[in-house]
Amino acid sequence: MKQIPYLKQGSKIAIVAPARCVMPDEMAYAIQWLKEQGFAPVYDERLFAVHHIFAGTDKFRAAVFQEYLDNEEIEAIWLARGGYGGIRIIDKLDFCRFWEHPKWIAGFSDSTVIHGKLSRLGIPSLHASMPFYFENKTVEAKQSLFNALTGKPLHYDLLPHPLNRLGAMEGEIVGGNLSVLMGMMGSDTFPETTGKILFVEEVDEYIYHIDRMMRALKRAGKLNRLKGLVVGGLTQIHDNPDPFGQTAEEVIAEVVKDYDYPICFNFPAGHFDDNRAVVLGQSVSLIVAEKTRFALL
Repeated sequence: MKQIPYLKQGSKIAIVAPARCVMPDEMAYAIQWLKEQGFAPVYDERLFAVHHIFAGTDKFRAAVFQEYLDNEEIEAIWLARGGYGGIRIIDKLDFCRFWEHPKWIAGFSDSTVIHGKLSRLGIPSLHASMPFYFENKTVEAKQSLFNALTGKPLHYDLLPHPLNRLGAMEGEIVGGNLSVLMGMMGSDTFPETTGKILFVEEVDEYIYHIDRMMRALKRAGKLNRLKGLVVGGLTQIHDNPDPFGQTAEEVIAEVVKDYDYPICFNFPAGHFDDNRAVVLGQSVSLIVAEKTRFALL
């Protein structure tokens, strides 16, 4: 795994919108937050481009992203928001110069496709809150992003969950949004899961969709050789008028019941206010016990 320099006072952080469009007022708080942390936000009017629901055409978004990927003065890229759109441009991006001079890329949700690409290239990245709605994030979520960018310790104490499978796991963590992962299946952006800790989270899905996606991962051999499974937020989950009969958490627990690796539910990452940073592509330690503890190694 490549090493990326941590940020310091004055480091330049580019804000890029590879998916849904954003408005200036939606970025204002995050831009000010970066300045207060001592960073130098970098963006221009292209950040606010609009083409249908996207922040510009696919060609436009890819070109802007490419510019910041290749700019060696930029030390991190903060993805403005999710929604949908990353998968439309990922194959238009050239990571050759980026691989020689890697920088932190932070985001979640739709950003999973970018995290997957970087994972396959051997470059770590940050699953973390984005500028969109950043004002609403908890103090802990904001601090975790700052800590991850600057190399400070990341460790979280978690509440127990009745479906947890106790045990200790240590290894590289990969993954992201479950629906986006499914859209990447069979491509060079789907992360290698063998010997890894898989992290998943989801929002605004039906329980039976989660059941289908998890079983698709199992049938494709993506779940049987994990070191562990970490389940983040499962938020705004829907059921049909005829109830499925299980919660989303129960569905996931059932799909992996034949494996013996540890499982952690309710990890504080996903589509909610307490969305804490996770360094994908680096080794972590997670002890699932009465007092569960997560730490970046």
